[in-house]
Amino acid sequence: MKQSHLYTKTRKTLPSGEVAKNAQLLIKAGYIHKELAGVYAFLPLGIRVMNKIEDLIRSHMDKIGGQEILLSSLQDPELWKKNNRWDDDDVDIWFKDRDERIGFAWSHEEPMISMIEHHVSSYKDLPVYVYQFQNKFRNEPRAKSGLLRGREFIMKDLYSFTKNQDELDEFYRKITDAYKEIFNVAGIGDQTYYTFASGGAFTEFSHEFQTLSDAGEDTIYIDRDKKIAINEEVYSKEIVKELGLDEKKLEKVKSIETGNIFKFGTGYSEKLNLKYKDADGKDQFVYLGSYGIGLSRLMATVVEVLSDDGGIVWPESISPFQVHLIELTEGLGEDLYQKLLDNNIEVLYDDRQIGAGEKFNDADLIGIPWRLVVSEKTDGKVEIKNRSEKSAQLITKDEAIKKFI
Repeated sequence: MKQSHLYTKTRKTLPSGEVAKNAQLLIKAGYIHKELAGVYAFLPLGIRVMNKIEDLIRSHMDKIGGQEILLSSLQDPELWKKNNRWDDDDVDIWFKDRDERIGFAWSHEEPMISMIEHHVSSYKDLPVYVYQFQNKFRNEPRAKSGLLRGREFIMKDLYSFTKNQDELDEFYRKITDAYKEIFNVAGIGDQTYYTFASGGAFTEFSHEFQTLSDAGEDTIYIDRDKKIAINEEVYSKEIVKELGLDEKKLEKVKSIETGNIFKFGTGYSEKLNLKYKDADGKDQFVYLGSYGIGLSRLMATVVEVLSDDGGIVWPESISPFQVHLIELTEGLGEDLYQKLLDNNIEVLYDDRQIGAGEKFNDADLIGIPWRLVVSEKTDGKVEIKNRSEKSAQLITKDEAIKKFI
C-alpha cells in the first residue's frame, strides 16, 4: 500500500481524557479512533493488526481440535434467568427493546449450552470444542485504560464439552500450552505468567495469563524461575504451599490479564440440564470449560510492553506490514515497491512528498519491524534497519527481497 493513499494520517493531538499509553500511541499512529470512553473504532492499520492476531489465535485453536462458530450478540433473557445471572447487579448488560429487556452478550456460556443440546445426546458426540471471535459488551465504570479495559471489544471465547473430569483436565492442559505459544509468538511470552486466580462470576478458582506491566490493574506474586504467579485476590499461605512455591522467592508486581481459562465441571450443566447418555445408557451431566483471549487487549498489551520513546514496536507476527519502504528521492522507490508486491511481501510504501525527518518519525511511531530506505545516497542499493536496532546496513535490492520471502 502506498502511504499517500492510506486513509489515516498520524496525529499530534489526542482526544481529551485519553491517558493510557496504548490508546495514545495507537490513536497518534492511526490504528484506532476513539468513539467514547472505552469504545474504539479500528482503522485500516488497526484492522490489519487485529486480523493478524485473529489468525494467530485461530491457528492454535484449530490445532487442538477447535471448530469455529459465531453466536449472536443479542441474548434471550430466559436462558440467563435459568442460571440466575439475568439480574446480576455486577453485570449490567441489557437494553430495553419496546416493553422488554434484551441481553447484550458479555459472555456466551448460556446460549452455547442451549445450542449444544441440539447436537449432543450420546457419549459418542463428545468431546466438542467450539470457539468464536465476537464483540462483547461490558458496563465498565473504569474505562480509562484504552483498549485494556473496553466497554465493547472483540474476544475469542472457546467452550469445551467433555464426558468427565479427566477429559476436561486433558483439554485444559492443551489449551494452556496453546495460550503460552500464542503469547510467545505475539512477542510477550517472556513477560507473561500462568497465574492462579479467582473465578469471578464463573467459578471459585481459575487460571489467568498475566503480562508484567506497570500499566496493569492487577497485582500478582510471581516466581520468576518457575514462571508461575498467584493473583493477589486469592493469595494465601495455603495456596503458596499448594502450588509448591517458596513465599520468600515471590515478587509482587503489576500486570495485565491477557487471557483466562475456567473449569466449570458440571455446575452449569446441572443448572441448565445439559446431559448425555453414557455407554450404559445412563444420563450424565456434561463437563464444561471456558477459555478467553481479548484480541484488542492483546494488541494493547503488546503496545504497552514493547513500545519505546519513538512509538510502537510490533513483533513481526502481528505487524500490519512486513516492511516499511521509505523513499527520500521522488520515484526511486517505485521499482522496489513493485518487486516486493510481486513477491507477496506486505509493504507500506512511504511515497509522500514530505521531509525525511517527518517520514522517519512516522515510521518509528507506526512501528513496522523492518525499514527499507532508498535515496540518491544509497546509489541503487537499499538501507535496511530493524525497528529495535540503531544501526542500518546497505544491501542490494535482490538481497532485500530475499530477506522477506
